[in-house]
Amino acid sequence: MRLPTLCTLVAGLIAVCAIPLTAGQTTWSPPPPVITDSLAGWDSFEQYCAPCHGTSARGDGPVAEALRRRPADLTVLARHAGGTFPREQINGYITGTARSFPAHGTSEMPVWGPIFLAFESDVRVRARINNLVAYIESLQLPSAVDADGKELFRAHCASCHGTSGRGNGPVGERLRRPPPDLTKFTARNGGVFPSERLHQIIDGRGVPSHIDRDMPVWGEVFKAGAGPSTPAAVKARIAAIVRFLEAIQERATD
Repeated sequence: MRLPTLCTLVAGLIAVCAIPLTAGQTTWSPPPPVITDSLAGWDSFEQYCAPCHGTSARGDGPVAEALRRRPADLTVLARHAGGTFPREQINGYITGTARSFPAHGTSEMPVWGPIFLAFESDVRVRARINNLVAYIESLQLPSAVDADGKELFRAHCASCHGTSGRGNGPVGERLRRPPPDLTKFTARNGGVFPSERLHQIIDGRGVPSHIDRDMPVWGEVFKAGAGPSTPAAVKARIAAIVRFLEAIQERATD
């Protein structure tokens, strides 16, 4: 079974938009946008990649069974590349510049670069793809220490900051100060992600975090909690959370 290409789907949306209202209809609801306004890597992945690769990125999306070849498990790309995430190669797969190396082994994966360029500026496309690649990098399974940034964030941070990192977690409204939107660090810092500063804030053992101490001192929590508690293991867990935060940033496009 061959799935329709995105171009076919877009054409279908245009056709639907052109259908006049039938007798008795008083309202019309436009179809959802083809391109999401958000440039965060998390949001792009959920909209464009998760249908095939799954929200876990392990190749178990709802469309996967209809494909001729099962989508790749994107969480083991670094393992298969000797422990180093192949950032440039993955960027090439997404943009289409590396299609001399077959992506997915078939042409079933869309060439997202030209598709994005059909709907938004070159600056936004570069930011979108860079953020998407960074998000995929944050999903990589470690070779030794359990330091999956997304899972650590959901387990320890999402109750206050929300699973999207935008400060809308279920516990957030009960705090003395609303949790900040964690997707804005890069935009607020002149386009540079403050990774070292965030590592210090999350660790919390040397600087005030959240000012009013609502935020736990995660360096101590990880040191005393379950799992590896060596200084290197604690540092690796915090670094994984920082990489995840970098992946969900809304970067300025000006």
